[in-house]
Amino acid sequence: MEDSESQGKRRFGCRVDLHSVGRAASRGGSKVLPFPVPLDVPSRSPGRDKTFYMKRSDTENKETLPLIIVVLGPTATGKSNLAVTLAKRLNGEVISADSRQVYRGLNLGTGKITKKEMQGVPHHLLDVANPKTQFSASDFLKRGEKALNTIIKKGKIPIVCGGTGFYISALLGEISMPEVPPNKKLREKLSKLSAKELFATLKKKDPKRALTIDKDNPVRLIRALEIVEALGAVPMPQQQPSSYSVIKIGIDFPDAVLKERILKRLELRLKKGMLKEAETLHAHGLSYKRMEELGLEYRFMARLLQKKISKEVFKEQLLNEIWHYAKRQRTWFKKDKTIHWIKL
Repeated sequence: MEDSESQGKRRFGCRVDLHSVGRAASRGGSKVLPFPVPLDVPSRSPGRDKTFYMKRSDTENKETLPLIIVVLGPTATGKSNLAVTLAKRLNGEVISADSRQVYRGLNLGTGKITKKEMQGVPHHLLDVANPKTQFSASDFLKRGEKALNTIIKKGKIPIVCGGTGFYISALLGEISMPEVPPNKKLREKLSKLSAKELFATLKKKDPKRALTIDKDNPVRLIRALEIVEALGAVPMPQQQPSSYSVIKIGIDFPDAVLKERILKRLELRLKKGMLKEAETLHAHGLSYKRMEELGLEYRFMARLLQKKISKEVFKEQLLNEIWHYAKRQRTWFKKDKTIHWIKL
């Protein structure tokens, strides 16, 4: 019977213990998992240096395209750990696809991977923006495409890792970025509405986008309504030919297990000084209003630091919001039938 390393060599063109890779998805490392990736054998295309290529079975001429691996899923599932394991075994570099980890100083609050956890693997799209300013999906796409090209030219495999589905879809070319310029008059009008009112308006005009958006983030709600006003709806990912051969690996857990992981992860980050991080950011000029816009942990830490809520309410509300965020991530990803899920 073919062992896991032989399977890895057959599937990836190099020796990879697929059980070890699967085991990396479980942070405790105690659960041995198969790593089912049904795909053609990668090959090094003649005359193309060290770039990894895969045969596309859906084209008659068997066109070879650069290989990209994507590690995705809800929050607190161990995506970063798996991405590092893959990068080390497959000579890859990681591109973060997280809408908040792009900001400098937002470390514990976003669950950003540490230098030690990177284990020497180069990471891109981390700490590239000032948290006082907005970093848009278009900004991410420009930097992400540059990172992809840089990694591929080195003859390495890009490993895109994150839970921001819109960013991933845009980077892979599955969705075109809406070229809608800012509408100042509309923004002025919408800025007078509460987040609750903005969400209700979006839900009425574009119910599909409402399912995956942060309903308490006025900046994103206004931008979504701006796009709806111009295009009729926010574009959703469409399966279309890509410039790459893409393997998508999803990680998820049963509800009860994921809730427990979210709780333990939050408690660990609080113990490490997540609140102190928020205090320091504010002391260096990050307004509470901007922290509200950044959402999730920073939204509730801003409220706690302003004594608008107690520590008990802070933890309860934050856990509830993180869980709802995980469900929104699942809603986005479940539409994609090309994802190979590792169910833990």
